[in-house]
Amino acid sequence: MRRLWKPALLILVCLFFWQRCSPISHAPGVLIIKEPEQVLFSSVQPLIEKQGWKLKPLALYSIEARVLGIRGYSDDPSADLSPYDLALGWGRMSDTAVLEKLDISQSNRFFHWRYYTDQPPIPRAEIICHAANTHLIPEDDRMREKIAGLRVGALVKMSGYLVEATNPKSATPWRSSLTRDDEGDGACEIFYVRTLSELK
Repeated sequence: MRRLWKPALLILVCLFFWQRCSPISHAPGVLIIKEPEQVLFSSVQPLIEKQGWKLKPLALYSIEARVLGIRGYSDDPSADLSPYDLALGWGRMSDTAVLEKLDISQSNRFFHWRYYTDQPPIPRAEIICHAANTHLIPEDDRMREKIAGLRVGALVKMSGYLVEATNPKSATPWRSSLTRDDEGDGACEIFYVRTLSELK
């Protein structure tokens, strides 16, 4: 019996980490109906200082979405400020029947998607307007841990600020997009996250 407990413990640990890291599956159907909510500030807000950066709040922002991808960063100039990007989808981009026909990936702070057939499963414009690569800036270490614990497929609700981030070592500000229908360089949301919860 003594010889068996170590292999059994190893199996349990592996199962635990496999469950923590494996995607969450969902039956077909739209899971998130609500559109992201954004309210532009009408006056200049106090700057937030974090990791040597100064963050200028541009808008209040809240979003409910399905996590389509998670990418951690540790070796780019903004990694200390924004250690994780989430690819997020809502509307029909939260539907498993649609997502199964798309290949979704993240690299170099960008979110990429392509479809396996001659035509996309939903119009291209709808994909662009209902999915976003979001650079997350956690408010504190507790929030960073919550983000780190998310799994692909999780349904999340987050709120905070869209911001413009400046650093003395950077020539140009890192400014959030303020629209959901753009794409390419500059289209990502830079999101200072103050609250995060998983939806059931």
